[in-house]
Amino acid sequence: MSSETLTGRLARAVEQGRVPDLHAVIAVHRGQVILEHYGEGEDHLLNEPLGHVRFTPDTLHDVRSVTKSIVSLLYGIALADGRVPEPHEPLLRHFPEYADLAEDPRRSALTVGHALTMTLGLEWNENVPYTSAANSEIAMEMAQDRYRYILERPVAEEPGTRWTYCGGASALLARLVEKGTGAKIEDYARARLLEPLGVTSFEWSTGDDGVALAASGLRLTAPALLEVGRLVLDGGRDLVPASWLEVATRPHVRIDEGFHYGYQWYAGDGWTGGFGNGGQRLYVSSPLDLVVVVNAGQYNVPDQPTAQVVLDEVILPAVRA
Repeated sequence: MSSETLTGRLARAVEQGRVPDLHAVIAVHRGQVILEHYGEGEDHLLNEPLGHVRFTPDTLHDVRSVTKSIVSLLYGIALADGRVPEPHEPLLRHFPEYADLAEDPRRSALTVGHALTMTLGLEWNENVPYTSAANSEIAMEMAQDRYRYILERPVAEEPGTRWTYCGGASALLARLVEKGTGAKIEDYARARLLEPLGVTSFEWSTGDDGVALAASGLRLTAPALLEVGRLVLDGGRDLVPASWLEVATRPHVRIDEGFHYGYQWYAGDGWTGGFGNGGQRLYVSSPLDLVVVVNAGQYNVPDQPTAQVVLDEVILPAVRA
């Protein structure tokens, strides 16, 4: 397999309009860069337009909900330091400021693991655009107290029974890291994960209250996100415990046929990954010795095919061949 072959495959997909709004893609196979491409197009910082951008290896890009997967890595680091509760521990025990909520036996049954796997069983809807207050993540950001907003949502079903996409779960996990370490999540990320990886340029968008958006706020360059993926492929090296990665990236709850969720990571047959609105993708496959990063600008549209086309039609056929 040659880089020219992959470059040609991608060029054809671009020409055919198969990968609209593709901003960047990097693929590393067996330790070697086999594809690296930077495009141009309209971009946003969350819902704020940035205009037309020519992307380079130094351009920061929203990774949106891939942020959740990075919060999971930070949770594992803090857990190894004894700073955050184990997954089996009751969740509300670690939010004593909401003692009134813990009086409800249905809520007191919630565990940290339910937040990690998005199986809290609380009413939560992110199936409407992230420009609308009807979206639970946006409503959380507008609430006077985001953590109370999450924890007092009506109980919809027994916790642990069904996966429901929930940015609030990620916010709770980040808050546990902050409570346990005494550091803001963005500062903890810088000190314990990003700078040790050589990542010195990043941003973490905050809400009106100054709190970093744990569900969607991280901005990284494509090469920086690639380094996160390579860390996962390498078993965490000396930064993230291998035991945490093993449990975090394996299937815990079924989403669909062949598609599962771990601890803030998606899991399929031979791969794990982080997905983000607009076509952000971090794809890691140990069997293939492959890491792929995709950035795209298909924010808030119903169908966001670009990242999957890049994987399924450009990279994976060549690697498997």
